[in-house]
Amino acid sequence: MKFEDRILYEDNHLIAVYKQSGEPVQGDETGDEPLIDRVKEFIRKRDRKPGNVFLGLIHRLDRPTSGIVLFAKTSKALSRMNEQFRNRETGKKYYAVLEAMPPEEEGTLVGFLKKNAEKNKSFVFETQVRDSKRAELKYRLIGCSDRYYCVEVELMTGRHHQIRAQFGHAGMPIRGDVKYGSKKALRDNSIMLHAGELTFFHPVTKEKIVLKAKAPHDSLWTYFDL
Repeated sequence: MKFEDRILYEDNHLIAVYKQSGEPVQGDETGDEPLIDRVKEFIRKRDRKPGNVFLGLIHRLDRPTSGIVLFAKTSKALSRMNEQFRNRETGKKYYAVLEAMPPEEEGTLVGFLKKNAEKNKSFVFETQVRDSKRAELKYRLIGCSDRYYCVEVELMTGRHHQIRAQFGHAGMPIRGDVKYGSKKALRDNSIMLHAGELTFFHPVTKEKIVLKAKAPHDSLWTYFDL
């Protein structure tokens, strides 16, 4: 896929890009080229911009996750979008393929997450412990195969590895997510978690914008028609 085909939305203030599984949003210890640098270089070449290109990171996705990532092209847009995300005025829908059947077709998971930076992992507790933060998500079962279960997820809080940790803790690990209890890693080290919809208000026009992105071309995602 050409990089320009991964652009989901763009104007003078914002650019939304499809992040592929395994692609880091920011630089990490691997030294692999991060998405933010690829977007900067694409804009610099396309628009023939001299010097550095400003690009502000508004939110992140975990490296093995696919889906929509939104960047700001101006400092004013970055400030306003950061405020929207901080105040939870945005909407996010994720899709996850689980290795166990949820107990209900629609449900809520609530717990307290504590991040371990050294292990790059979050641990779930039933009651609050020191340095933990309350985590809540809602899910809805939207499809089943003979072995897997696809859910639509809405985050009520935004915590480190929240979806992965909470489903793993509940005995419903995400397919391929061995860090949180999956039986087997996928060949490309991705996990079946996809950020498929993002809703926000434009930082300048205040227009409500809804972005959607199809899941990766995987036979199981296709089975669930995502």
